[in-house]
Amino acid sequence: MIKSLSIRNYALIEFLDFNPSSNLSIVTGETGAGKSIMLGALGLLLGKRADTKVLWDESTKCTVEGVFQLEDYDLKSVFKSLGLDYDNESIIRREIIPSGKSRAFINDTPVNLEALRFIGSYLMDIHSQHESLQLGSNDYQLSILDTFSQHPTLLADYRKAYDKYDASLKNLQKLHSQAKKSGEDLDYKKFIFEELQALPLEELNLEELESELKILENAEEIKRSLEESSQIFEHEEYGINQRLNEIQINLRQIQNLSANYEEISSRLSSSLLELKDIHSELDLLNDLVVHDPQKQSALKETLDEVQRLLTKHRSNNISELVSLRNNLDEELQLKDNLTAVIAKAENQVNIDHKEVMRLGGILTDARKHHGLNFSESIEKVVKEIGIENGKVEFLVQPSEITETGLDTIEVLFSANKGISPKELKFVASGGEFSRLIFAIKFLLADKTSLPTIIFDEIDTGVSGEIAIKMIRMMKKMAKNHQVIAISHLPQFAAGGDEHFFVYKDELGDKTVTKIQLLENKERIEAIAKMIGGDNPSEMAFESAKELLSLPA
Repeated sequence: MIKSLSIRNYALIEFLDFNPSSNLSIVTGETGAGKSIMLGALGLLLGKRADTKVLWDESTKCTVEGVFQLEDYDLKSVFKSLGLDYDNESIIRREIIPSGKSRAFINDTPVNLEALRFIGSYLMDIHSQHESLQLGSNDYQLSILDTFSQHPTLLADYRKAYDKYDASLKNLQKLHSQAKKSGEDLDYKKFIFEELQALPLEELNLEELESELKILENAEEIKRSLEESSQIFEHEEYGINQRLNEIQINLRQIQNLSANYEEISSRLSSSLLELKDIHSELDLLNDLVVHDPQKQSALKETLDEVQRLLTKHRSNNISELVSLRNNLDEELQLKDNLTAVIAKAENQVNIDHKEVMRLGGILTDARKHHGLNFSESIEKVVKEIGIENGKVEFLVQPSEITETGLDTIEVLFSANKGISPKELKFVASGGEFSRLIFAIKFLLADKTSLPTIIFDEIDTGVSGEIAIKMIRMMKKMAKNHQVIAISHLPQFAAGGDEHFFVYKDELGDKTVTKIQLLENKERIEAIAKMIGGDNPSEMAFESAKELLSLPA
């Protein structure tokens, strides 16, 4: 439940602190004083979009902070599912800065609006005039029937079967699409695959091929250079080997005379060994070089073909060509097997469809059964609050398969004797709408574990004894939930455990909205004014006292 609400720099509110009762709090005030502004601020905590136009002072940020007492509710797993820290007193804060950016925090951890909406759905249910309009929505009517029916396991089982059916159906559609597309360009894909398959791509190395081609293209020049180099080593009179051997003989004659001579002689010996090895390598390399025009031509043709394929398929290397070829191979094989694969997928769709229909049928039967009970319960409540001949019917009609079931729900209503129930938009007045949705909220309250229920002018079109009965029902709801009601009725104001008064303060340079918890005398006076106007008579004061003394 809401332990405290702090609003700063929002709309007409410069600063406002609201500490509602844990049971039933009634908020009253003149029209336009700012009662609904508080709901707008609460909406920010529930993840509604923000706008800089709401800033009271456009140069300062707006802050809305709610402290929620949660120890009596099993919400730890809800916080954990979002990776949030849980505290028995959890704090939700929303900030709007002048630039227009909005920030949200849950227990000082930054969160997005989706997380706020998710957490908020477990904390508060706010009834507004907009929700009265929602009552005409088939989706909303379905949701309230399922809430009343209390069959979460059945809904979960159906949703699981639906998700499986939806996935198998999409897979089948994908396969049909593949079959159609494959049929359209099958010949082209076969041509590309065969073109790639003609080359031993895994065995090709571009760098090695290019290097080998260079050698073949320059074979004659290479052989000439190698042969001439080898001859320089071997010439009888001027060869390198002969001249160096002469130097080695000279140095050996004097190497014992000095360490320096011995060292340079040793170095020359090592060099001679290396030069002999080089000479041998020259001969070996020369033997390997063969002038082969036919091989040169074949190699160039292979390289040209590889380069053409790289360019054609916009590939950077041979590995990408291999991947393309393998993918095409898989596609072509899939096409060959696609008929069998599609048949198998169709069989799975039929299996999943039967399960969806089976569980959907059970869900439909449950909705029809609970719809009768819900109708009877609503009729009893609306009769208590002044719609003596109210008739309600939950019409469960078949629909296409959806994630919510096989049904559409239509709530039919009649407020008058002898008139058959019809769609709400055709038969319900504003006051009847308010009382009908109040009856639904009253009945659903015991079906949910929501900490806080908020009503915004649920008393539209209501007065007198009916208002007294509605406030008594609210007090009954407030035994298990925190209830906050924004109202203009004196009966509601008198029935709350606490009475808050919202008013405009125009003493400064700028109008501001403020809120005050009314004590005994102040409360009597406020209710008397609600009965008799700004200058209430003694009779209005007596009526106010009488309302306050009515039994719960």
